[in-house]
Amino acid sequence: MTESLGPIGRLLEQKLIAALQPAMIELIDESNQHHGHTGAHPSGESHFRLRVSADVLKDKSRVMQHRMVNEVLAHELKTRVHALAIEVI
Repeated sequence: MTESLGPIGRLLEQKLIAALQPAMIELIDESNQHHGHTGAHPSGESHFRLRVSADVLKDKSRVMQHRMVNEVLAHELKTRVHALAIEVI
């Protein structure tokens, strides 16, 4: 788990680990780079970058990989998280 994440980031990471069982996961809070932009939450934790490697994502198209990740985080993406950049490695 990433120590520098706040409560929203930790929740996202926990959900992704439970659902994807990744060999590697890196979730980066990039909210500070979007301060004042549309969708930026006043308290941060609205923009994230995900780097992940998981067997369940292998041999899937990029679109399917993103759909699978977005499905895991559907609630947070609808309610709290404005942007999630996904890189499957």
